[in-house]
Amino acid sequence: MILIKKKTQGEIPSTPITSIDFFSLLPPSFPQVLRTDIVMDVGDSLNPAIDIGQVEGAFTQGLGLYTLEELRYSPEGVLLTRGPSTYKIPGFQDIPREFNVSLLRGAPNPRAVFSSKAVGEPPLLLATSVFYAIKQAVASARAEQGFDPVFRLDSPATAERIRMACQDSLTQKVEPVVLDNERPWSVTV
Repeated sequence: MILIKKKTQGEIPSTPITSIDFFSLLPPSFPQVLRTDIVMDVGDSLNPAIDIGQVEGAFTQGLGLYTLEELRYSPEGVLLTRGPSTYKIPGFQDIPREFNVSLLRGAPNPRAVFSSKAVGEPPLLLATSVFYAIKQAVASARAEQGFDPVFRLDSPATAERIRMACQDSLTQKVEPVVLDNERPWSVTV
């Protein structure tokens, strides 16, 4: 996925670029990101080691946000997934096996301190490329089974959501049912 903000008059371009390679064993395994390459525009970096660490951390945080971290609430609105036993955050096995981050050179920001640029949100949002790669893989799996490749997949793309989105003879037998007089034990927002 390539995200480029085009330069317009009075603006300084920000150019984060990422490439994702992953494999997926559907079902039952969760997709594993094999390789991620990110080129990040931070202007003239004040400390490249810190900036690269920030990019890696933000991307990993985004990976969790878009693929793992599912918030569940009780019908009364109490957050149920509020601790390590009920809330999945990225671990070492979720980080791309090969994780390459480099900083774009020759793109200073003349209006900032020492010609630097911010590092925060762009790499976090680059993790959406993993979500959409998963969605594309599920669309292919659905097409192979003769199902419509156009479907809804909500974020985060958890293993459960991926499995149910794939659609096959097994998932056709499972239908979530909540009777009119019953309340679900949890609600996903």
